[in-house]
Order: sequence, then structure tokens, then C-alpha cells
Amino acid sequence: MAKPATPQSRGASVSLNHLVKLRGQCHGLLPGAGKRVGTAMAGHYLSAFRGRGMDFDEVRAYQAGDDVRAIDWRVTARTGRTHTKLYREERERPVFFLVDQSPEMRFATRGAFKSVIAAEVAALLAWSAVESGDRVGGLIFDGARHRELRPHGGQRGVLRLFKPLIDPPRVARTDPAALTHALRRLRHVARPGSMVVILSDFRHLDADGERHLGYLARHNDVVATFIYDDLERELPPPGRYNLSDGSRIFAIDTTARRARLAYRQQFEARRQALVGFCRQHGVKFLELATHEAVAETLRRRLGGLR
Repeated sequence: MAKPATPQSRGASVSLNHLVKLRGQCHGLLPGAGKRVGTAMAGHYLSAFRGRGMDFDEVRAYQAGDDVRAIDWRVTARTGRTHTKLYREERERPVFFLVDQSPEMRFATRGAFKSVIAAEVAALLAWSAVESGDRVGGLIFDGARHRELRPHGGQRGVLRLFKPLIDPPRVARTDPAALTHALRRLRHVARPGSMVVILSDFRHLDADGERHLGYLARHNDVVATFIYDDLERELPPPGRYNLSDGSRIFAIDTTARRARLAYRQQFEARRQALVGFCRQHGVKFLELATHEAVAETLRRRLGGLR
């Protein structure tokens, strides 16, 4: 019986050397990096992304051309003259990566495992972040627990992120609430104005997880990166196939047209639900298949979000 193609040597795991070499492909990838403030009001940028965070600087008398949304109404009422708030751009912006390394992510029939794609995207965007002077941190979860990394700048911050990606703990079974727990924790560590990049197949995103994700999106720039394999979207050509989850081997029969259609519709319904949620809450949505060239695909699709 035929079997799905086995991922190439790069496909099952990543090395530190590989992630370090991706630095040469990172220039200008991260959206919003290096953007300048357009007005006196925080959050008004020359991009769909907020860019770096803002700190309050001072209050001064209103001048022609100032953004009316930045008016300090308390000072205005107290003095009888219109005053506006000024903000200064933070030198560094925290960029948090929420990286799914659960057992379901260790799968692919073409290209590289979903877990490897997630690691490569995290590496490329982390290098791009520090290139722009931002700090890098994150939460890496393995399906049972998560590891938290506080933001650090420069190469040190990136290399600290790499360690749990190149040698993730191996758990036998995923806790369905693992993604929700990680999102809940991220709500408490990602201060307003941060960028949050989530890398997952979102298989276990439940209503509670959506609530935490919606909260994050209200206060931060969030990019949800949906990673999938073609076999999850479409069954292989009609026939019988042997599949394995690493411990068991089982056969599937893909000859029934109705079953093939139902399978495709189930995937598309899950994808569209995620797209709709992201659109509703202002989350930037990206998707990558396991066989796609990561750097080139990121550059093209992130450019469409600017």
C-alpha cells in the first residue's frame, strides 16, 4: 500500500545552525518595524501595525494640526485652555512569540513538520525584530505545559528563544487546553503596545482561548499564523493508504467521493472560522503550508498586511 511522502531530512527537526543562518533572510520581514509616529496620539502610524509602544511624555497647549483625539480634557477643563497629550516612542518594543510544539505539530507529508515551520517563522521574525531594535520573548508550549521567556534584546534574546525550539520536550498526548493556558498567561506578560506572533495549527483553539486572544488583540498587534499540511486540507487520490502517528499504523480508504468532500469541507470550515475571528478582532491572519518556502512566503504575505 502506498504511504504519504516522508518529510526530507530538514523536515523532522531543526538545528541551532539552521536557525542562526536564517538571519541572512530576515531583513524587513517584521511588519511595523521602524515606523515613525505620525501625530501626537499614540497608535497613529503609517502602517496597519501599531509599531513600537508609546510612553506618555508631557502635556502642552493645543496647536493647529494636533490630533483632537489626544486632547487632555482634564487639563483643558482645569486651565480653560485646550491642551494635548504628547507621547514619545519607546526605544524597544517587546515582540512575543507563542509557538505551538505540541504532538499534532510534529506532522507533515511534504516539506517540513508543522513544528519546524513554526520554528523557522519564529526565527526569521525574531531576527527581523532585533534588527529593528526590538526585544524578543515568548511562550513555547508542548501540548502539556509552556516555557516562558522574558523579552531580551539583541542576539541574546533570539538565541534564548531558539533553545526550546531545537530541543522541545516530547509529550505523548496534548492537553486540549494547552493553547488556552498559554494565551491566558500571555495576557499577563504582554504589555500594551507589544507585538504578538502566534504560530500554531489552532486545532485546540476553544471559546476560552478565543476570549484571551480577543483581549490580546485589543491592546497589542497580533499576527495569527495558521500552519497546515496538505493532507489536512485534502485527502490523497482515491485508494488505500497506511498512516502512522508514531506509535500506531492504520489504514484509510479515500475512494468514497462523499467522504472526500466532507473531509475538505471540515478543514475549510475550521479555517474560515479562524479567518472570521481574526477579521472580527483585528488580528492579522497568515497561513503557511508545510511545503511552502518559508522566507519567500512570509515576505509576500506579510507585505500584503502593511
